[in-house]
Amino acid sequence: MKIVTMGVEEEFVLVDRGTRAPVDRAPEVIAAAAVELGEQVQREFFNAQIETVSRPTDSCRDLRDELVRLRTGIGKAAAAERCRPVATGTVVVPPERPMTITDTERYRRMANRFASRFSTVDGLVCGCHVHVGTFDRELALALSRRMAPWLPVLQALMTNSPFAQRRDTGFDSWRSIEYASWPTVGPAPDLDEPQYLAHVDELLRTGALLDQRMIYWHARPSEHVPTLEIRVADANADVDTVVLFAALVRGLATTLLNDVLDDRPAQTVPLRRLLLAHEMAARYGLSGFGIDPYTGRERAAVELVDRLVARARPGLDAVGDTQRVLRQWRSVRALGAGATRQRVTYRRHGRLTDVVDSLAALTAAP
Repeated sequence: MKIVTMGVEEEFVLVDRGTRAPVDRAPEVIAAAAVELGEQVQREFFNAQIETVSRPTDSCRDLRDELVRLRTGIGKAAAAERCRPVATGTVVVPPERPMTITDTERYRRMANRFASRFSTVDGLVCGCHVHVGTFDRELALALSRRMAPWLPVLQALMTNSPFAQRRDTGFDSWRSIEYASWPTVGPAPDLDEPQYLAHVDELLRTGALLDQRMIYWHARPSEHVPTLEIRVADANADVDTVVLFAALVRGLATTLLNDVLDDRPAQTVPLRRLLLAHEMAARYGLSGFGIDPYTGRERAAVELVDRLVARARPGLDAVGDTQRVLRQWRSVRALGAGATRQRVTYRRHGRLTDVVDSLAALTAAP
């Protein structure tokens, strides 16, 4: 089997050490962190956000070390600005004043054109994106078609945004709901490369998108690196859960790559079923039921993850990731996904500031 590399982009919200609310200190934090991390630390849409970008690797151990190094670097820079990076899908404690948009030409144009799609009070969301490759665009699109049925399962595994604006939203991933207000967010259309190019051209020509970087499908060919990018996950504080997510994405892609190269037909799933599966993943995470993508029947979400691990097993075995994945999956299954852990912390203490503190501490943990 071909050895597929993986890389992770993590988005964080910067919160004040005292109020635990988002603060617009990203420019200062990024400037300080970049001395050590260079272009691996980047701006995001709001000035209360920061993004890190890992280097591609074929090793889960190296990926974990890299993520810890990046988190440590931005944590030190944030401490000097009296704030902390927190990996969570949504803002738990609302800002004391409206957040500001990062001052770049692209973000200013996005803010003007899509002003109705977000709020400067509660519109900040943070995701965790995994890149696998290297693939040309045609191969990335073919893999995207085959991975689509399993993306709601990965989404459920990574739910970590039950709270927003000082309330329990009733969803395990409120980020998924907020983020869906942006154009193109959702399952990728079933396209080959010529169809993809024509579709993107139409989106740009009609003004539906500002640029190709605004293709926010759950799985998309990256336009700046030769990878397939998976975009269904909330930002997660537990670094080992992030590594589990990356390993499963890489294992599944490696397994399905053989189907692509052997020209086996992809098993298609009706769009309505995919949409329902994603909705249930956002609402219930691992704590309830999901939709079996092939039968359409309800099945316990944890059973669907077991099925995903089994489907990805050949790819996991090929790179020696199987035991690590099984061990970490047992841990997540016992403790619950991030959303469950946030609610446990809130029930124990009754204060959302303690939820933020718990997230910040876990984000910074080695």
